[in-house]
Amino acid sequence: MAAVLEAITDELHRWIERQPVFFVGSAPLAGDGHVNLSPKGLGTLRVVDDHTVQYLDLTGSGVETIAHLRENGRITLMFCAFEGPPRILRLYGRGATHLIGTAGFDDRIESFRAVPHSARAVVEVAVTRVQTSCGFGVPLMDLVGTRDRLTAWGEARTSEELDAYRARKNARSIDGLPAFSDHSVASG
Repeated sequence: MAAVLEAITDELHRWIERQPVFFVGSAPLAGDGHVNLSPKGLGTLRVVDDHTVQYLDLTGSGVETIAHLRENGRITLMFCAFEGPPRILRLYGRGATHLIGTAGFDDRIESFRAVPHSARAVVEVAVTRVQTSCGFGVPLMDLVGTRDRLTAWGEARTSEELDAYRARKNARSIDGLPAFSDHSVASG
């Protein structure tokens, strides 16, 4: 059932990249802070090597993961098999955020197949624990399709409009943690 592995195996690598959705968990250090869990999709994840994954962080309504990573670096990614044999995979690690307009972003972005206009960062996870579990309670589901509303929303805005939105809506987490440095609001 549950197993802890030394690294992301080749078989897990292929399985991860076939998953249409994954979940990102992070939390502030404060005990009364809000734990965040965000679904991600749209083909934004890639496995770099057996201890590193990256995903594109798109401009949206919140900025919890970026703020939590800035504060403490803790992150967990979870994948569930909604088709085929049951499986849950958790990748625990330390995350770093490479904001658009920085050398770190530029160094990493080329390896992604498609980069939506609303991309604000590449989140890179140094995986410290790979754990599988049974997934017997996860339902079987059929993928009907992907939603394009988030990418369409970003495409309908200029870079300046996205910068203004990030400055207004993405500067701080719901617990008040800063998401960006004082000099940058993930502008491109």
